[in-house]
Amino acid sequence: MSQPPPDAYTSGRRLNVLSAIRKRRSIRSFLERDVAESDVRRILECGTLAPSAGNLQPWQFVVVRDQQRKAALARAAYDQMFIAEAPVVIVVLADQSRSASVYGRRGLELYAIQDTAAAIQNMLLAACEMGYGTCWVGAFDEDSVAEIVKAGRGTKPVAVIPVGYPRYTPAATRRRRLSEVIHEETYQS
Repeated sequence: MSQPPPDAYTSGRRLNVLSAIRKRRSIRSFLERDVAESDVRRILECGTLAPSAGNLQPWQFVVVRDQQRKAALARAAYDQMFIAEAPVVIVVLADQSRSASVYGRRGLELYAIQDTAAAIQNMLLAACEMGYGTCWVGAFDEDSVAEIVKAGRGTKPVAVIPVGYPRYTPAATRRRRLSEVIHEETYQS
């Protein structure tokens, strides 16, 4: 069996998504070391490869490097100041109006959020594979974050993602056993 040709994502090496899933952690402390613009673009491009309802791709990404703006985002995230420590912060917005234009209320309330969540997970795994640490921050004041990044009308902040080289990597957290979460045919509590 022949190997697939190298592409822009792997730079000639084979990615192992299962490994990235297992080694990804929420990183809340970063080294004072910059993230290359080309790497940020690769991470964002991986986000754009996520599936989306009707292929509408309702995501928007705001890349923040300005220290004052990062500090404002950290304060808007209920003083999670580690956000400001990262060299790059990506604010992921859901363009709800884009999804609603085809799917109405369900697009507005569900599909736009699901689609951006898929993009976020792609970015977290890509960053992990590239040696970066990230944290999916969802605890923040939406209005404040929207104002800080000047989010357009019809867009909703879904995540604030600090990206950088981890100062340390925490141990894996306990996960529920499969027997606790799998149900056959119907859900029974």
